[in-house]
Amino acid sequence: MLRKQEQQNARPGRNLHVGLATCETEVLEAQKLRYRVFAEEMGARLNTRTPGVDRDIYDPFCEHLIVRDEDKGRIVGTYRILAPSAARRVGGYYSENEFDLTRLQHLRNSIVEIGRSCIDPDYRNGAVITLLWSGLARYMQENGYDYLIGCASISMGDGGHTAASLYNRLKDSHLSPLEYRVFPRCPLPLESLRGDLDADTPPLIKGYLRAGAWICGEPAWDPDFNTADLPIMIAMNRVDGRYARHFMGRKD
Repeated sequence: MLRKQEQQNARPGRNLHVGLATCETEVLEAQKLRYRVFAEEMGARLNTRTPGVDRDIYDPFCEHLIVRDEDKGRIVGTYRILAPSAARRVGGYYSENEFDLTRLQHLRNSIVEIGRSCIDPDYRNGAVITLLWSGLARYMQENGYDYLIGCASISMGDGGHTAASLYNRLKDSHLSPLEYRVFPRCPLPLESLRGDLDADTPPLIKGYLRAGAWICGEPAWDPDFNTADLPIMIAMNRVDGRYARHFMGRKD
């Protein structure tokens, strides 16, 4: 089971484990990591009552996937996971603050939302995100869920031109079928932005798309994080074969 943490020696001298947080102390440490990355590093305006802690109304309903460096005794990567039953208890998915998900209504019993993905700056060499994705894949398999959704963020540091250009380029090959489209509540004003920049795809988004993710509509602007957020969905039955073999142990 995923609650028994897996070990991977990412490289000599690093003893990394991935698993779900099992106590409030681990959750708090993950929330402090989130604050350091989102608020202190990226400049997000977080609505939190506890200094140095990124916590909102969704956190008590979420499970928290963590990667811990056991030799250092610290959490170095995290995702939070909102299962369908938990989304019902809290009143919806976090993504619904940014997007109208009406067209996904019939899938709600099989949708898991992921978010607040972040990695300690000293560990951004690929090993931690690999462990996090492996943990997500096991979580989906063990619980029998079919879809992952989330918001994939692009910096608005240049006013949104990069985000608009990325969307214009990626939509041609990665836009979802019409029945899975969602609609931004605060749309990025694409018509007012340059859409022809040769912008690099952020590594996290690139990883999602290589795995087989769809972009489910136009980006929304998140003023608190100052990001343009792409609505992403991964149907587990379309995960690219290489990813399925690596993260899920499938033989096909």
